[in-house]
Amino acid sequence: MEVSTTLWVLTVLGLAALIGIDFLVGRKPHEVSIKEAGVWTVVWIALAALFGAGLLVFGGGRPAGEFFAGYITEKSLSVDNLFVFVLIMTKFAVPALYQRRVLLIGVLIALVLRAVFIAAGAAIVTSFSWVFFLFGAFLMWTAWKLVQEARADDADEEEFEENRLLKAAERRFGVADRYHGTKLWVRQNGKRIMTPMLVVMLAIGTTDVLFALDSIPAIFGLTQDPYIVFTANAFALMGLRQLYFLLGGLLKKLVHLSYGLSVILGFIGVKLVLHALHESGVPAPQISIPVSLGVICAVLAVTTFTSLMASRKQAAADAENERKEAVDA
Repeated sequence: MEVSTTLWVLTVLGLAALIGIDFLVGRKPHEVSIKEAGVWTVVWIALAALFGAGLLVFGGGRPAGEFFAGYITEKSLSVDNLFVFVLIMTKFAVPALYQRRVLLIGVLIALVLRAVFIAAGAAIVTSFSWVFFLFGAFLMWTAWKLVQEARADDADEEEFEENRLLKAAERRFGVADRYHGTKLWVRQNGKRIMTPMLVVMLAIGTTDVLFALDSIPAIFGLTQDPYIVFTANAFALMGLRQLYFLLGGLLKKLVHLSYGLSVILGFIGVKLVLHALHESGVPAPQISIPVSLGVICAVLAVTTFTSLMASRKQAAADAENERKEAVDA
């Protein structure tokens, strides 16, 4: 799809305006209720749907299909980020009043870093078609790794570890021993140092880069249009904060999520390899966008259903064990 510079500018300005409205609405620190999170989740999904509808009207069925496939894929992969966000919030003991602000700035940092990744990925894909072989192999390896991690079943023992960039910033500037409202910098003993608020924002933003290593190749497996890649990522990420508050304890019930994501990544990895073979002149079959979208939606639906059923059975078993222990006592 041909995208003019004017459209790029208008899109970025439109997203910035939406983010600004979101920031102004939540500028006063407060605990986010389920109702508020639910309303904003619906708003961001509706905005993504409207954007996709706009692509359908002005760009045709293919760009719209690629956007929806990319958006759903990025959204599902982003849900996995929420587990890490929970670990980060716990490690830094972020007060409930400030969690919304932390996630907003953290996600903005992530979006900027992803834009850099997307620009680099687009340049590489345009210049070297063989890179699809690497992307495909990497996604299949990531899919296998997700299965291995799910089998290990040690999520409860997992702890967040700060990356080197974050550790270096803490050593260089120092960190205050407590939160100072929403302030990012304070003076202590005559020295300007970071507050835990800034540290946790950087933690969320920079940690997302690790997730971008698989999500960016995944969406390039569905579309090579940088405009669609960027907008799908933007809408998926900007609705992520509301999901954090909306899902809450439900995250622990998505016990089969890793398996579902591994199937999606493996499927897109195979799609990329087939595309690379086709580009190399090999008569390999091509997987269409409607098929990709159908597979992604089906996998997510099955994964969610089986996760909730497994969690319900586990809860019933735990309740029965507690009853037996009470009787024995």
